[in-house]
Amino acid sequence: MAVYVDAAIWSWHGFRWCHLLADDIDELHRFAAEIGLKRISYQGPPKTGTPHYDLTAYERGVALRRGAIASSRTEIVLAARSLRQKLSA
Repeated sequence: MAVYVDAAIWSWHGFRWCHLLADDIDELHRFAAEIGLKRISYQGPPKTGTPHYDLTAYERGVALRRGAIASSRTEIVLAARSLRQKLSA
């Protein structure tokens, strides 16, 4: 299983933000907890169609050091589609 992060390019409240996704929802939550994210920061159904966590640029660096894969916008969209398909099956 893999965990992915895209580039921290979205500005909000003085921070740069990105997305953390995984091949599996359990892996997503496990990895998020491992890097210190609180479960309350999870975003997923029914609030949003793509299960993910939003990360600051700092948290992205932590995720990368812990083994997350730096992903292009195209790669992150493909990972999101794959996860949504698994959840709907």
